[in-house]
Amino acid sequence: MFKKILIANRGEIASRVIKTARRMGIKTVAVYSDADARAPFVTMADEAVHIGPSPASESYLIADKIIAAAKQTGADAVHPGYGFLSERTSFAEALAKEGIEFIGPPVNAIAAMGDKIESKKLALKAGVNVVPGFVGEIDDTEHAVRISAEIGYPVMMKASAGGGGKGMRLAYNEKDVREGFEATKREGLNSFGDDRVFIEKFILNPRHIEIQILGDKHGNILYLNERECSIQRRHQKVVEEAPSPFVTPKMRKAMGEQCVALSKAVGYYSAGTVELIVSGADPTGESFYFLEMNTRLQVEHPVTEAITGIDLVEQMIRVAYGEKLAMSQKDIGIDGWSIENRVYAEDPYRGFLPSTGRLTRYRPPVPGWTDDGAENGRRGVAGVRVDDGVYEGGEVSMFYDPMIAKLVTWGKTRNEAADKQIAALDAFEIEGLGHNIDFVSAIMQHPRFRSGELTTGFIAEEYPEGFHGAATSGDLKRDLAAIAGFIATARADRARQVDGQLAEDLPPPVDWSVTIDGTAYAVAFAEDVISVDGEAVDLAMEYTPGDRLVTAEISPSTSSGRAETLSVKVEPTRTGLKMTTRGAIHQVQILEARVAHLTQHMIEKIPPDLSRFLICPMPGLLVSLNVAEGDKVEAGQPLAVVEAMKMENILRAEKSATVKKVNAKAGESLAVDAVILELE
Repeated sequence: MFKKILIANRGEIASRVIKTARRMGIKTVAVYSDADARAPFVTMADEAVHIGPSPASESYLIADKIIAAAKQTGADAVHPGYGFLSERTSFAEALAKEGIEFIGPPVNAIAAMGDKIESKKLALKAGVNVVPGFVGEIDDTEHAVRISAEIGYPVMMKASAGGGGKGMRLAYNEKDVREGFEATKREGLNSFGDDRVFIEKFILNPRHIEIQILGDKHGNILYLNERECSIQRRHQKVVEEAPSPFVTPKMRKAMGEQCVALSKAVGYYSAGTVELIVSGADPTGESFYFLEMNTRLQVEHPVTEAITGIDLVEQMIRVAYGEKLAMSQKDIGIDGWSIENRVYAEDPYRGFLPSTGRLTRYRPPVPGWTDDGAENGRRGVAGVRVDDGVYEGGEVSMFYDPMIAKLVTWGKTRNEAADKQIAALDAFEIEGLGHNIDFVSAIMQHPRFRSGELTTGFIAEEYPEGFHGAATSGDLKRDLAAIAGFIATARADRARQVDGQLAEDLPPPVDWSVTIDGTAYAVAFAEDVISVDGEAVDLAMEYTPGDRLVTAEISPSTSSGRAETLSVKVEPTRTGLKMTTRGAIHQVQILEARVAHLTQHMIEKIPPDLSRFLICPMPGLLVSLNVAEGDKVEAGQPLAVVEAMKMENILRAEKSATVKKVNAKAGESLAVDAVILELE
């Protein structure tokens, strides 16, 4: 077996590979940029080599620096992770010339599948279903318009070398094509060094289902079931699960065999994923089409590991060394259900704007995942696994992907796995920047998610006006009112014990008015019994002033019969608390009952009108400014394009007006809330 492996990546996937290599007795080498000098994966590895400045284009994407580090440390092999150089044929070829093994597929397979246009041609020859579209190079915007009209709207424009949701635009009409074609080319060029674009038919009610492939160098290729990845935002996966609630055993076999045939056609080995688009409108499940093949490890690989018990990283290493697969197709089963939520540094309450900054608090619900070879090791602690590459006090940088962690749960059933997600998300503490924990929790609770009726349009269809928090039942608000009253009493009791402040024999208040999101509740304590609006609540919890996370057990009462355990994040405010649980933030006002009525005399503070300003919604680069001082603009007109996290965002006019003043220039880096221009 290899003695030493270099990981040509960063963050959670670098940590992930190191953990398996360590269990296999293989030493590891990390490479890192300036931004990652203190990252966990650097200290986890046996050796670490600095390879350059923070931008990936000057560090992780420079193959020569990676190869030099491998030679310097005597690494036998390189694991590329995902992204960066993982699907670059030139990188794999350069390693081969130096006698260093590439832990991945053969070069010809990377080349064949890495080009979306050529891969579709190969899929057709291999007998794989392919989406109708134009398989060829597109000359310009006018050519793109003609092709789109011939295929029939809606169509999807994709960068040929794209991936990870970048370089993709959905067009419902000619205007969308004219507006988005050049942007798609730019994103492809900026992110992948290739501005070629292809266009294909957009499948109605589409589900995104992918087949995990695993092959060795001896001609053995298996499919390790499927993953459902339909819940996406801007073509970026948010939730993944295995198996799919839509796929039947018959479909699984048909899909798997086609994907194996495609893999054999290119002599594939190692781990790989064939992505399929499936028409949810076809109840037979037979309308599935080849989308692309990712010749690398997928971000969402843990859910496959959880239901099969197979460590995919270990298998990649063994295959690269030349070992035969130790299992056959009949050995691949499905045990239970697994769901993965990607925890991103983005603010769903502000239109999912990227959020960079320092993690002033980072407390995952369980320790970072380790696979020590024990039973169910790949499922984590009590069915909860966290794959991450960040640490408390560290920074989520603007230079890389905004993913903070992957939260993976396993259960005997789909509902059990989803319930574990909700509980784990409630206990996941992140402070210092925006994150999407509430949003993914809301998805886990959503009736449509629970029913399994998923499409790639799920988020757009269910949250058309943006995200404002998960729906909250009246029972949950009553529970929160009881918890808030308990906290208020504990804080008042602490206050009276402060020396010189209040008389120690002064009893704390026992009657509170608790207002949650505009609804008032009367909370009272009497002889160790707490009641809400006169109804007793059997509440068990501990709270010390300053606690940020409290766990409360609500036992069933004679009236409601409810019993549950709640994890609630609490943050003191000027008039009470901010309480976060079950996918929603609640502003809670807490007043002594005897003074609550006085709030009706308070003057409401009206926020200023900022509609005349075009404000940068996130830290980013001003790619283009489409107007000048004195120009008249109409509502909905594009005014500027800001790039953040390698994605272009079009900022539009909210109303018809005239540009009064321009404060920024194209090419400038802007801070969040920077004023780009002012309207009359």
